Amino acid sequence: MVLMHTLISACLRGVPPEVETIAREEDLPPHAAARAVARGRIVVPANPARPHRLCAIGEGCRVRVNVNVGTSGTRCDEDLEVEKAKAALREGADALMDLSTGGDLVRIRQKILELDAPVGTVPVYEAVRRAGSAADVDGDLLFKVIREHCRQGVDFLTLHCGVNRDALASLKADPRTMGVVSRGGAFHVAMMAATDEENPLYAEYDYLLEILAEHDVVISLGDGMRPGALVDAGRLAKSTEYLTLGHLAKRALAAGVQRMIEGPGHIPADQVGYNVRMIKELTDGAPLYLLGPLVTDVAPGYDHVVGAIGGAIACMNGADFLCMVSPSEHLALPDVRDIVEGTRVAKIAAHVGSLSRAAAHTKNREIRMAEARRALDWEKQFEAALAPGEARRIHERDGEIETCSMCGDLCAVKMVRDLLPVPQKRMEP
Repeated sequence: MVLMHTLISACLRGVPPEVETIAREEDLPPHAAARAVARGRIVVPANPARPHRLCAIGEGCRVRVNVNVGTSGTRCDEDLEVEKAKAALREGADALMDLSTGGDLVRIRQKILELDAPVGTVPVYEAVRRAGSAADVDGDLLFKVIREHCRQGVDFLTLHCGVNRDALASLKADPRTMGVVSRGGAFHVAMMAATDEENPLYAEYDYLLEILAEHDVVISLGDGMRPGALVDAGRLAKSTEYLTLGHLAKRALAAGVQRMIEGPGHIPADQVGYNVRMIKELTDGAPLYLLGPLVTDVAPGYDHVVGAIGGAIACMNGADFLCMVSPSEHLALPDVRDIVEGTRVAKIAAHVGSLSRAAAHTKNREIRMAEARRALDWEKQFEAALAPGEARRIHERDGEIETCSMCGDLCAVKMVRDLLPVPQKRMEP
């Protein structure tokens, strides 16, 4: 396939303006950033049809955070979803995904696309709504919807190309307690079961890549066979899909299409690192996009914390992009408060993951906090905090005092700071 005018092809010729911008933001040499994009190690979701702030995801970059919003058939309030999206961006989200399944899907998506951030979607959701059921979706409809999303300005698409007949055979050969928990994955399973034919996204993958290359849209290869419970973490279907995604990732890169990989679902904490490293190896270091992973199934109401634990471990092993898990995961559609809390916790996990990378400004933030705490300088502490408003609210609830109200005049820092020398500044270059 001949490379079209994509960001990858531009990076093969030099350093395009988009890469100059992300290189400055990530403290990367511009030519090194361009080589990483050309090799598929960094993606920059930036559909040329829609201007917005840029976000680099991948090797050498800070860990980024995505937040899902969107209506459901049960709760369909377009204004609420826009409010949730804006709240996520205020809390530091780097990207948004519109997962709407209820209401006027085109209009809702347009409202989200008007915000200043990269936006992703899952086109099969809309295809199913138009067809009436997953069993009635065919390749023509699915590719039509994908083109419409690209033309409307969507920057990255989750496409479950790895949910093919091999994956389905693995699922049947090694059954799981939770079966298929990915909504997109389940749709494709239903399509294959109804037609006894291959998933069109897999069967016509080259055609799909032509569409994405034409619009320079990032493909996010969906983990439709991810385990949905810890008891299913070692079952065969997940690994079968990993192998398929590895092959598809290489074909996308050869076609000049930026790609990232999704995974790995509900995984015990001691297996997170292994799964991340395996995906990275199979996909030649493609950026890895995770929901969680969730490292226990028994904490409903606190799954945002569970996801942050798994996410931090995953990022220390090479994951690049965390999808926010809200407190309402597995329970209900998130409200604004859930989005705020989930985004804050995901940003903490992303920061912890970024500390294991080379991003100097992430480490410098830790140094600024340490110096501010030594000086008992509360304003500078709030400036360095990931959630400054919440930190300020808690500190000030007992009135303005020099120390915190836990230690008061018994503050250890205050007692010994004048007795010990101040170390030289250790800001990273």
